[in-house]
Amino acid sequence: MALTRKHLAIDNDELMRRVEDLINASKNRYRITVQVANRAKRRRYEDHDDIEDGWMKPIRRAIVEMSDELTEPEIIGDE
Repeated sequence: MALTRKHLAIDNDELMRRVEDLINASKNRYRITVQVANRAKRRRYEDHDDIEDGWMKPIRRAIVEMSDELTEPEIIGDE
């Protein structure tokens, strides 16, 4: 999933809101935490050579992607 320009402007408050949305939508806080961590780990190794996307840390990117999948059902996730 390619991140758009709107994702460039995500500040800490917005990121925390997205984290809360993910946790509230999940039945199990531990499981969603592990899913985010696994997504971040996978993205870190997939995008290791992609310098263009180096502006966002893998954990932040995983949170943004997963919260977008939560709020935009037309996006198909890989979880």
